[in-house]
Amino acid sequence: MSVQIQIRGRTYTLRSDESEEDLKAIAHYLDSKMEGLSRASFDEYTVAILAALNIASEFYRFRKNVAEELSLIDKEAASISAIVEAAIPSED
Repeated sequence: MSVQIQIRGRTYTLRSDESEEDLKAIAHYLDSKMEGLSRASFDEYTVAILAALNIASEFYRFRKNVAEELSLIDKEAASISAIVEAAIPSED
């Protein structure tokens, strides 16, 4: 599928399996990040790099939080499993 998006006033045509709605939302998110940074009078290249770093930082923190949450879930599941095993009478 081919989708047209706009970032910083320029139109880009993308080919992707993702939905048009998702791609446009992603483009809007990136555009808004870049718009906020461009107010500081950086050149376009610096704005793009800083936006990429900001988004990468958000993604890194998100992945770290998900990993921590999954670790807690694993510990809770192991604890619940031990409680259930202890509650089941042995067949001996």
